[in-house]
Amino acid sequence: MAIPFSTEPVKETAVLIGIINQYQSERDVRDYLEELAFLADTAGAEPVKTFVQRLDSANPRTFIGAGKLDEVCTYVKENEIDMVIFDDELSATQLRNLDKVLQCKILDRTNLILDIFAKRAKTSYAKAQVELAQYQYLLPRLTRMWSHLERQRGGIGLRGPGETELETDRRIIRDKISGLKEDLKRIDRQMATQRKNRGNIVRIALVGYTNVGKSTLMNLLSKSEVFAENKLFATLDTTVRKVVIGNLAFLLSDTVGFIRKLPHNLVESFKSTLDEVREADILVHVADISHPGFEEQINVVNQTLSELKAIDKPIILLFNKVDAYSFIPKDDDDLTPRTKENLSLEELKNSWMAKSGNITLFISAKEKTNIDELRNLLYEEAKKIHIQRYPGDNFLY
Repeated sequence: MAIPFSTEPVKETAVLIGIINQYQSERDVRDYLEELAFLADTAGAEPVKTFVQRLDSANPRTFIGAGKLDEVCTYVKENEIDMVIFDDELSATQLRNLDKVLQCKILDRTNLILDIFAKRAKTSYAKAQVELAQYQYLLPRLTRMWSHLERQRGGIGLRGPGETELETDRRIIRDKISGLKEDLKRIDRQMATQRKNRGNIVRIALVGYTNVGKSTLMNLLSKSEVFAENKLFATLDTTVRKVVIGNLAFLLSDTVGFIRKLPHNLVESFKSTLDEVREADILVHVADISHPGFEEQINVVNQTLSELKAIDKPIILLFNKVDAYSFIPKDDDDLTPRTKENLSLEELKNSWMAKSGNITLFISAKEKTNIDELRNLLYEEAKKIHIQRYPGDNFLY
């Protein structure tokens, strides 16, 4: 009798590590590690254990202290763990020392995000962007992350006298980085030309934290089939669709989601993709109101928009997933201060509509709640810009 077996790939097991310090409270670190677990799951790993240590600052040699490292090492060996993932970026020294002690795969948050981006990249442009960020991450860490790269250059006379393999690999990577930057510059010019060819039609960009429902909303408004799933960074390439509401057409773009501690190299590599944000007339900032840390996610997006010099554009703050929002009512005799966890949806609506300073709307893309209101709002805001741009155009009236 044949023994049935699964064709599903076996998930690698992972241990997650974070530190509580003067910049990260215990609650912050717990939230970060929950997100790191989601990142690991998106990458195809199974998080099985979390370790947290309170330190004034990360240990420059091993990130965590010697005692905690011994504890992690014991757990990894006893449970045959495949990888250890750190919530902050590790230096080459830390990677090298941790590798010696733990003797398993060592990743940091940046490396994990880059891995997910590499898996999600579909077009040649997205692949080039991710490859550039990967090489920029790898270059200062070559002494530990030794990989004999395929020699695309070589032959007599091309290697200097006495040049080591490590130095050759560094040179190859620098050449690759230079070549990728040139490729991306060329594509950037092509994309800039494409944006110019769109004319002066009003442009609206969906922005927000990763996995808040931007792609689902894009599909709903544009009646298109943009890939959307409950995973981080489902969308890497910017998708642009023409949307017609009433008698007014505008362009709607879905952009890559932002995240806490987004690697700087990744932002640099994806700057052309983010030009859709810079050049948009209106930003629709989508937030997931059902997420316990939605307020910090909003702050992360606003900070990123500020870095892109796009924070002063007209912004519609759109709270999605109202169907998934839940709260725990406070007992009448509970005298502790109220928090967002025990505010009703109606109270949250009143609070954010009063304090955000932007037009605010609460919807559910999944259940199509308030979608007609959203369409009316987009029409009115796009019409204002269209009238400014084409004051003599009477087709709107």
